[in-house]
Amino acid sequence: MPGKQMRRRGAELENALLTAAWDELIENGYESLTMESVAERARTSRPVLARRWADRPTLVMAAMRHWFEQNPLATPDTGSLRGDLLAYLEDKSAKRAELMAVLQVRLTALTKEAGTSPTELFERMGLNPMAGLDDIWERAAQRGEIDPGVLHPRIRTLPFELVGAELAHTWQPLARETIEEILDVIVLPLVSGQGSRFR
Repeated sequence: MPGKQMRRRGAELENALLTAAWDELIENGYESLTMESVAERARTSRPVLARRWADRPTLVMAAMRHWFEQNPLATPDTGSLRGDLLAYLEDKSAKRAELMAVLQVRLTALTKEAGTSPTELFERMGLNPMAGLDDIWERAAQRGEIDPGVLHPRIRTLPFELVGAELAHTWQPLARETIEEILDVIVLPLVSGQGSRFR
């Protein structure tokens, strides 16, 4: 996006730079993204970028971390574990389906260059894609809905991972009925010990 350079400082400038880098990544992909193209989109100069991020991978990972920090999933408190998980997973499905499809394509070159998987890449960025899920489990334990002793780490992440697996196959938001089935057939019976609650 050509145009006259703008005079900004501090957080305002950093936000503009990271937003420009994210937009370049989403629109054109990692292969086409350059420090110059990001600087042009942000209406600044390459040295301004270079003072903050030494190279393209570092800049892109910072831009991704910034986007996820600015667009967190909601952590609902509906009064029940099922209600909380359903609302949380519906939010994930709605907000992340299209994004996953885009990033699957846009990040291929970055993961190859970094010699890592997408999951490892998120770990390097210090991102926790399941932020908020622990709060849901803890509230359910406080309400007496579940025994904290059953919350093995794999069970804690299971709802998120099952919905993520569906999104990876379809790249489309899941139907509410699909999320309900994941919860009622698989997740809730594991933590309640009451058998299937599918209805």
